[in-house]
Amino acid sequence: MAKVKIMETILRDAHQSQAATRMRTDEMLPAAKMLDEVGFYALEAWGGATFDSCLRYLDEDPWERLRALKKAIPNTKLQMLFRGQNILGYKHYADDVVDEFCRLSLKNGVDIIRIFDALNDVRNMRQAIESTKKYNGTVEAALCYTTSKVHTVEYFVDLAVELEKMGADIICIKDMANLLLPYTAYELVSKIKDKVKIPVHLHTHNTAGTGDMVNMKAIEAGCDIVDTALSPLGNGTSQPATEALVASLKGTEYDTGLDLEKLNKCTEYFRKIAERLTADGFLNPRVLKVDVNALIYQVPGGMLSNLISQLKQQNASDRLTEVLEEVPRVRADLGFPPLVTPSSQIVGTQAVLNVLAGERYKTVTKETKGVLAGEYGKLPLEPSANVVKKIIGDTPRITCRPADNIPPELDKYKKEIEEYATCDEDVLTYALFPQLAMPFFKKREARLHGVDKVIYDADNKVQPV
Repeated sequence: MAKVKIMETILRDAHQSQAATRMRTDEMLPAAKMLDEVGFYALEAWGGATFDSCLRYLDEDPWERLRALKKAIPNTKLQMLFRGQNILGYKHYADDVVDEFCRLSLKNGVDIIRIFDALNDVRNMRQAIESTKKYNGTVEAALCYTTSKVHTVEYFVDLAVELEKMGADIICIKDMANLLLPYTAYELVSKIKDKVKIPVHLHTHNTAGTGDMVNMKAIEAGCDIVDTALSPLGNGTSQPATEALVASLKGTEYDTGLDLEKLNKCTEYFRKIAERLTADGFLNPRVLKVDVNALIYQVPGGMLSNLISQLKQQNASDRLTEVLEEVPRVRADLGFPPLVTPSSQIVGTQAVLNVLAGERYKTVTKETKGVLAGEYGKLPLEPSANVVKKIIGDTPRITCRPADNIPPELDKYKKEIEEYATCDEDVLTYALFPQLAMPFFKKREARLHGVDKVIYDADNKVQPV
C-alpha cells in the first residue's frame, strides 16, 4: 500500500502558530525519545521564528537547542524552515552568510531544509538551494501559496517545475494561511505530480477549519507527505491534528503506518506543556477557534498571534477586526505579496499603524518602504502607483536580485564580534540578530564568571562581582 508520510510540527510551527514560539528546550527534550519512536517521516524542530524567540524571550542558544534535539532524536530526520536570502532574519544577507548558515545548520543536526521566499522570487532561493546541496542536505523548495489574480494553479505548477530544475529534492506547497481549498488542493497536487518527478509535501493550517479536508484531497491526488501537529497544539491556527489524520487513514491505501498508542503518549505529555503555555498567557483561546474570515483576511497563524500581541501592547486589543480588514488592503497596495515571514510581519505591522494612526500610511516602516523599493525582490504584481509615490517618491527601484548588491559580509561580522564569539555559530547569531546577540553573549560570559548580574568596566567588558 502507498504509505502517506507525516511530518510532525509540534517542536516548531505548532507552538509558533499558537503560542508565540514560547516552548522551551527543556520542555521538548523529555518527549524526544517518545517522538523518535513514533516513526514520523521528519520532525520540524528548528528555523522559522524559533531562532529569534530563543534569544529574545527564552535566554537560550538556538544552536544548543538544535544539537540537543539531534542527540536526543537520533532516528528521525530533523527539518528546519529557512527564509531563502533572509535566512531566519528579516532582511537579505550576502551569499557567503547564506552559505555558512546552511553549512552549520546541517553540521549541527538539520537533515532537511525547507527553503522559501516570501515573494516566490526564485532568485532569492538559489543560493540556499545550492548551498544545501553542496553540504549534502535535502532541499525542500517551497511554493508560498496564496490567492490573487496572478496566483493561479498554473502559476504554482510552473514554479514547481522551475524549482525542480534548480535542484529541489522535494516540492512543498506552503499554505501558511489555510487559503488552499480542498478541491483546489486536489487539482494543484495532481498537476504538480504530472509535471515533476520528485515528492510533493503539503503544509497547511486549520485556521479556516478546512485543513483536514485539504490534506485528504491532496493525499487522494498523490501527495507524498503532509504536515500535522499533535492535538494539544494542533488545529486552529496550527496544523491539523496528527492523531485524527492517522486514525482516518488507518486501513486504507494511504495508511501512515503510525501507531495511535505511541502518538497518545506524546499527546499526554504535550497536553501539560499546552496547559503551561495557556497559564502563562501565550496560548490565546482565539487562535484555537475556526475563523472562516481567514479566507478573506489571508492572515497566517503566526501572523495572527503576532497581531494580537502587538495590539495588546498598545492597549488596543478591541481593534483587531479593523486591523484584519486593513491587512488585505495593504497587501493589494504592495503588489499582493504572499503573507509569510517577513512579508506577513511587514504587511501586518503596516496595517496596525494605519489603523492606530487614523490615516493610511501616515506612519510607514522602513520595511514597507523596502518592499516597494524592490529590496525584497520582485513583487507578484505592480504595486499601487499612488502608494509608491506617497511612500518612496521618485527613489529608483531595484530590479536585479537584491543580494547581487550585497558584497560578502561574513568577515565583517567575524571582526565585529570577535571579542564575544566562541565559535562560528556565534558569528551567525550576531549576523542575524545583533541587538539580541550582544546582551545574550554578555550574559553568557557573566555566567562563566559565576555571576548572575552583568557588570561592565570602562572598555565594556564583563567584570566579575
